[in-house]
Amino acid sequence: MKDLRKYARHTQNKLVIGFLILVFTVGLGLIYVFYGLQAAISGLLCLGGILIIILLVVLILTIIERSVKDG
Repeated sequence: MKDLRKYARHTQNKLVIGFLILVFTVGLGLIYVFYGLQAAISGLLCLGGILIIILLVVLILTIIERSVKDG
């Protein structure tokens, strides 16, 4: 029998990565078309800042999860 938790985690990771790629490409592209280059750069900076915060939270949660499993 396959490990369903590992499969679910892998599928969720793929969905999140696909969503982020979609937001960065389509979202920033639409901002560029409607509002111009300066607004797209501003949007990129905002998305980058949010992405850094999200990655820090995921990193902290991963460290906590590994420490609990080892303990």
